[in-house]
Amino acid sequence: MSSKNMEEYLETLYALNQDGKTATTSEISHRLNVAPASVTEMLQKLADKGYVNYSPYQGATLTPMGFKLGEKMARKHRLLERFLHDVLNLGKDRVHAQACEMEHTLTDETERAFCNTLKQPAKCPDDGKIIPPCDLQFSSCEECQKWHGESLEKVGKRKANLVSMTALKEREEGTVAFIRGDNKVLRRLLDVGLTPGTRISVTRVAPLKGPVEIAVRGSRIALGEEIAANVFIEAAGKRGGRVG
Repeated sequence: MSSKNMEEYLETLYALNQDGKTATTSEISHRLNVAPASVTEMLQKLADKGYVNYSPYQGATLTPMGFKLGEKMARKHRLLERFLHDVLNLGKDRVHAQACEMEHTLTDETERAFCNTLKQPAKCPDDGKIIPPCDLQFSSCEECQKWHGESLEKVGKRKANLVSMTALKEREEGTVAFIRGDNKVLRRLLDVGLTPGTRISVTRVAPLKGPVEIAVRGSRIALGEEIAANVFIEAAGKRGGRVG
């Protein structure tokens, strides 16, 4: 199978597996506009390579390794949509198809340059989906911007797979691993005791993109959706786990 074809499937599964859902063959077929029989064949190949957990007639979920690559492609795609819309002024109806063509050739170095140039955008313009965090072993965008080393190899890749706080459900727990945003965001979160390494538990999720209430350091605090969407969690016991 071609790497482009594989990446398309993993990116699609990443989108369909949100909230812990299993992706069905028919859903994948509809998303990619390919025959169900072709989807079944590809899912079996991806399962053989360790990228997905697949059961015929039940569907597929990403393994930690598959999650990592699917998230990587989703990040590149959504950053490209922001660049095409915000910098090149392409309409929202055109950015998705163009980003699909470009994402497979975007290097990690260029991905990071896009992110910094666009000032660490949180959501894509097409449908408002959250842009996943980078996979570099930084704990914040501020730390990333201060890095002036000759190579990012010394930074290393993050082993844990992260999810936005807004993706967690009530009673789910985890550890803050990455915070996206400028100094104002970091200071605000520091003031309420929310820093990388902090253990949190979700106590309430308001409907319609309302606040997320969490228990942290013996207190309960509520974060608006815009802030919570930029706090990334290593969730306990699920959602992709660790790679390697």
